[in-house]
Amino acid sequence: MLEFIKGKAADLFPGYFAMVMATGALSIAAFLLGMQLISKGLLYFNILAYLSLWFFTLLRLTRFFPRMLDDLTSHTRGPSFFTLVAGTCVFGSQLVIINEAYQLATFLWGLGIFLWVVVMYTFFTAVTVRKDKPRLAEGINGAWLIAAVGTQSISILGTLLSPSWGSGREIVLFFTLCMYFLGCMLYLNIITLIFYRFTFVELKYGALTPPYWINMGAVAITTLAGSTLILHAENWSLLGEITPFLKGFTLFFLITGTWWIPLLFILMIWRHVYHHYPITYDPQFWGMAFPIAMYTTSTYQLSQALGASFLQVIPRFMIYIAMAAWISVLFGFFHHVYKDIKKKSRV
Repeated sequence: MLEFIKGKAADLFPGYFAMVMATGALSIAAFLLGMQLISKGLLYFNILAYLSLWFFTLLRLTRFFPRMLDDLTSHTRGPSFFTLVAGTCVFGSQLVIINEAYQLATFLWGLGIFLWVVVMYTFFTAVTVRKDKPRLAEGINGAWLIAAVGTQSISILGTLLSPSWGSGREIVLFFTLCMYFLGCMLYLNIITLIFYRFTFVELKYGALTPPYWINMGAVAITTLAGSTLILHAENWSLLGEITPFLKGFTLFFLITGTWWIPLLFILMIWRHVYHHYPITYDPQFWGMAFPIAMYTTSTYQLSQALGASFLQVIPRFMIYIAMAAWISVLFGFFHHVYKDIKKKSRV
């Protein structure tokens, strides 16, 4: 069993914290829509998932550091490490909204900022100074946008925590506002390259992996970050002054995310129905469950921020699509684990 655990740690997919991201986003959406029992159940599940993933991550860090460093500095696998940042901060936001656990969430916020600094500057330095770089078609994918997701997750958690900082809340809100704009910059830069790849570089159906759903998920969490700032505008005069701009800019991102959804579903049909590409469990599928759940949460919060109650019709039916996606991926995960354990027992 010990060798089995070590093997799993050695091969741990760096983006597995997307499970925490998807579960946290769905839990928050369920809570906002009055589904407290489901929300609490998802919270307990996320506690177990978060601690388990950190166990395997720390084991990999201490026992298989060279392999982990190779992944972190890779064009294709490196961006997935931003799920550590986003998973930590989404989990912290979940604790604040559902349990009002401000102290623990503050620790997670500090941890998220530390991880953001390490991953952000290690990854982007490595891919910048590397001599032999892949072509655009092989080097970039939807996972690169998790850099923007992680940045916005720090903004959201910090804004939620700002009331507990007393006289220091203006400094916290200034920082979270800066992170919001930085996340917007990262999204707009990276999505330009991805859109170019979509439309002017051959995209084989086998390469259309689930992380491309982050095309939508990144703008969904950006919408949530902007909405959260608007809802806390009364706590800082500058936020109040720029609220009209924030409302327009945040609505722009919601519209962008909404535009992506039909296209991504069409491309999924093109991949799996037209080309008969098999649907088998892949940890990257959590990168599809997260955007749908986050879109549900962000639309609800934007409806509150804009005072546009008619928008709530969207999250009230999207929550069931998000639940179906999460359950499907979870079933695939348990089936995958069962097969691995069964295979190990035969050896």
